[in-house]
Amino acid sequence: MSIPGSNLIPYLNFISRWVLFIAVTYKAYKTKENGWVFLSAALFIGALDIENYILSTFGITIPPQVYDIASIIPNFAVGVLAILAALHLKYGQITFKHTVYMSFLPVIVYVWIFLVATNVLKTPTQRLLLPSLVFGGSLVYLALVLYHHVIYKSVVEMMFSAGLLLLGVLNITYPVTRFVDWFAPIGFFLGAISRFMAAVGAVKFVFYSVVPPSMDGEPPAEKGVFFFSSREEAFKVLGDLWSRPGTVVITREDLRTLKSSLNPEALVFWITRAKEGKLEERPQIYAMAPTKIDILTDLIAQALAQGYKTVYIEAFEYLMLENGFEKAVKFLLNIKDRVLAEGGTMVLVLNPETLNEKQRKIIEREFREFS
Repeated sequence: MSIPGSNLIPYLNFISRWVLFIAVTYKAYKTKENGWVFLSAALFIGALDIENYILSTFGITIPPQVYDIASIIPNFAVGVLAILAALHLKYGQITFKHTVYMSFLPVIVYVWIFLVATNVLKTPTQRLLLPSLVFGGSLVYLALVLYHHVIYKSVVEMMFSAGLLLLGVLNITYPVTRFVDWFAPIGFFLGAISRFMAAVGAVKFVFYSVVPPSMDGEPPAEKGVFFFSSREEAFKVLGDLWSRPGTVVITREDLRTLKSSLNPEALVFWITRAKEGKLEERPQIYAMAPTKIDILTDLIAQALAQGYKTVYIEAFEYLMLENGFEKAVKFLLNIKDRVLAEGGTMVLVLNPETLNEKQRKIIEREFREFS
C-alpha cells in the first residue's frame, strides 16, 4: 500500500525528532530541572535512532551482523530515560521505591540483549517484543504525566502529550504491525505524524505559552519579596499592584471584580476547579486548577522571562489546602528565587492565623512582613 507523499515521511520523521530534542533541551536549560534533562537525553537518542527505514533515506547503512542488537538498544535507553523524566516531572524527585523499581529494568535489559546476541530469540518479532514494550510504554506514561501535571490545556500544547501518546501506542504494537505488509507504510506515516504533533506542541509549550506585555512593567519602589495580612495593606504600602502593567496575579477573586480592577497588561491565574483554560485576552486571564501547581510555576517563570516584573499571590491558603503546606511553600520559594533573579517584586497576601507556628516561622523567615 502506497501513501501519497510517502517519500517525504522519513524527512518529516527525522526533522520532528530534532525539533522535539531542541525544544526540550531549551526547556531543560531554562528550568534547570532534572525531568527535562532526562527527557532531553532520551530525545537525543531518539533523534539518532538506528532504524533502517530512516537511515537508508540518508544513505546510512548498519552492518547486518550488528543491526539486530544495535537497533534495540536505543529503545531501552529512551524508555529508561523517559520513565525517569516522567517520575521527576510528576513527583519532583525519585523516591527510594522508584529507585528499587528502576534498578530491575537495566538487569532485564541486559538479559534480553544477551538472549538476542546468543540467538535464543530468533525471529524479529521475538527480538523486538520487550524493547518496543519498554519504549512504547514509557512514552504512554510520559504522555499521561505531561497531560495531567505539566501541559496547560490549550489545543496546540496538548499536541505534545497527544503525539507522544499515539507514538507510544504505535510502538507497543510495532513487533507485530512492522511485519504486516499492508499496515507497515501506514504505521510509519502515523509515527511521523505523531512526532510532528508532539514537536509542534512542544514548541508552543516551551516558547509561546505566555504573551509578553506590550510595555514592560516596572516593579514597585520596594523591590524584593514581602507578605501582608490583607490586600488593602499591600496596596497601601506598595500602591495598587493590580493597576500596574506587567503584574502577574494569582488569586481566587470573583471574575467580575478581576475584569474591572486589572490593568489590560496584567496576567492573571484564577485558581479554581470550576473551569480551565484561557478566559480573557486583555487582560490575560487563565483558569487554573489548584493541583496544577507545577504548570503554574512554569507559566510564572515564562512570564518573568517575558518582561513581567511583579508577582502578586493571594491564593496561598487554597493552594496549601489542595496540595499540602510543603508542596505549596516549595512553590512559593521557587517563584521567590526566580523573582529575585529577575530583580522584580513578589507580594504574598496571607492570613498568618491560617498557619501553625512552624509554618508561620518558615514564611516569616523567607518573606519580609509588613504590619
